[in-house]
Amino acid sequence: MRHLALVFVNLRRHKLRALIGVAGIGFGVAAMLTILSIVNGAIGMFERILAVDSHYLVFERNVSDLFFSSVPDRDVAALRALPNVESAEPLLFGLVTSGDRPIITCFGLEPTNPRLTKAKWLAGRPEEFGQVPGAVWLGARAAEFLEARAGGRLQIGRGEFTVAGIFATENGFEDGGVFLPLRAAQEFFSREGVSSIVAIKLRDEARGAEFRQAVTAAHPGLMALENREFNRSYTQFKILHFTAWAVGLCAFLLGGLGVANTMLLSVFSRIREIAVLRVCGFSRGQVAGLIFGEAAVIAAAGVAVGFALGYAALFALEHAPIFHGYVQAVVKPLMLGGIVATALVTAVLGAIYPAQFASRIQPAEALRYE
Repeated sequence: MRHLALVFVNLRRHKLRALIGVAGIGFGVAAMLTILSIVNGAIGMFERILAVDSHYLVFERNVSDLFFSSVPDRDVAALRALPNVESAEPLLFGLVTSGDRPIITCFGLEPTNPRLTKAKWLAGRPEEFGQVPGAVWLGARAAEFLEARAGGRLQIGRGEFTVAGIFATENGFEDGGVFLPLRAAQEFFSREGVSSIVAIKLRDEARGAEFRQAVTAAHPGLMALENREFNRSYTQFKILHFTAWAVGLCAFLLGGLGVANTMLLSVFSRIREIAVLRVCGFSRGQVAGLIFGEAAVIAAAGVAVGFALGYAALFALEHAPIFHGYVQAVVKPLMLGGIVATALVTAVLGAIYPAQFASRIQPAEALRYE
């Protein structure tokens, strides 16, 4: 109890230094929380785009990104002919421009795609998709930032289209996207006869291994992965996760240096005080424990401040019009636990040298210290 009281007394006596340490940890926590949540949300949205009412994804083997994948139409027809396949929905990805919007995701799909019937239609009807020549369909957020309305004309790339429908989805990428019938998208992107992926729904999901073997045998240039397996193995997802953790850990490294600097300055300014504690019976371990206790309190305060800043930043980013709904943060309990553990470890590592230095102070010499 005496040690705990001394921890808070020392922190109050050196408020500015303590606040610097708290700020260092807090910014690290906020950075990691914000980046990881946004990355998890982005991956989740992309996963939902791929896995709408499907069990497997079929795409070109050995491609670095699905935007470069090519699945020929003849292979789509062959997949549909497999006995255990209930539906095979091709999807073509592309990027388009419109006005001052340089990058908008475009989806080419067939009228039977389940995402059309599951969406909330604000203008037009799902059965009209692909039936209007020279038309484009928009997600609700895309219609908002493009200032487009049903029946109006819209410049997409070098072409001009009629807006035939607008619908809302829960997926930020789709809601901020442009939709074309598959054949029109293939012509627009000069990718006639191919799709990026094919979403497969099986009649009997338990026979998935048999389906994969059939794809491998008949289509050596393609590969089929179960949705969950794809999410774990897709290279771009791994890169995003690695980058997010790397940036977050760099922020924590700076926070740890801030804690080390704070604690070291605190020790140097209290050499005579520490000597008095040693004379009064404090052991080396108790002195070191005092320094670690201060670092732990700074870390706990930094975590609280960081979570407050991080959640505030996520709220602002999710509601910022400039992001068009593409930011949908996902906060996972395991991620929060990892952030807290990282903050505490960072603070403890930052306090190791100051604690060792303080524990080695000799009372007789320290009392003469000026």
